[in-house]
Amino acid sequence: MSEQIERIKTLIIGSGPAGYTAAIYAARADLKPVVYTGLEPGGQLTTTTEVDNFPGYPEGIDGPTMMIQLQQQAERFGTEVRIGMVTAIELSKEVGGIHRATIDDDKVVEAETVIISTGATAKYLNIESEQRLRGGGVSACAVCDGFFYKGQDVAIVGAGDTAAEEASYLANICNKVTMLVRKDYMRASKAMQHRVNNISNIEIRYNTEVDEVLGEQVVEGLRMKNNQDGTTEDIEITGLFIAIGHKPNTDIFKGQLDMDETGYLITKGKSTKTNLPGVFACGDSQDKEYRQAVTAAGTGCMAALDAERYLATVETAEEVA
Repeated sequence: MSEQIERIKTLIIGSGPAGYTAAIYAARADLKPVVYTGLEPGGQLTTTTEVDNFPGYPEGIDGPTMMIQLQQQAERFGTEVRIGMVTAIELSKEVGGIHRATIDDDKVVEAETVIISTGATAKYLNIESEQRLRGGGVSACAVCDGFFYKGQDVAIVGAGDTAAEEASYLANICNKVTMLVRKDYMRASKAMQHRVNNISNIEIRYNTEVDEVLGEQVVEGLRMKNNQDGTTEDIEITGLFIAIGHKPNTDIFKGQLDMDETGYLITKGKSTKTNLPGVFACGDSQDKEYRQAVTAAGTGCMAALDAERYLATVETAEEVA
């Protein structure tokens, strides 16, 4: 490991809408933020072909372009964006303490404040045809992309509350929704099960899994497989939504930061404060309810403001001492 140690005011881990919005506000507050992009610079939006629901883009915008523009805006105010991955971190428990992050198993960066915007990764089925058609009709966010399939036939995979909620949402705008449930029962709450069962254009297929997503460039159909008798059936659809959960990218903080049973970071009240002073969490790393670009950006703003106020408090205490 390199002996080089750098000291900065604000370290931002992650480069999605939350991270870059935090950087914009932190830079304008003269916190001199340094952003480490992680393995997926720009976050999940870089795999989204079109963003139609972010305020300020009346004609919509493709995800990669939007993230480039957010990066450029952050850099305009002095943010330093670096390609790199935080591979280990040692967080201080003391007010005014210094946090130490290791970058790419090599360089050590010391920071007075840390803003975590590492996001969450959608779980997929990981079959070849599904992965090939991501962005071509396969999506992990019905609320984000459902609008593009208005009046069309779609399918959704999942059996929990999220799947049921997204199936209900899609049923309002799509012609028909086929819901694939791997077992002979749903995991969703009784209330959500009653909801989907009472919507006429949702068809629930139990003991059914995806065998193959049909289509070359875009989704044209779905081959379903009954996991009881092995029979298959093809249906025509234009969109396939995967709703089997997300995994927050928070493993490196285990044992230091409070998180729920699935790994989402726990923040205090309406703030972005974690259980450790000077450490703030925003975006999908701490939000399992909304998971939208605009809500992530909002919490990024909050994290930067929280960091600015924290540093002001620390500096005041040092002056008094």
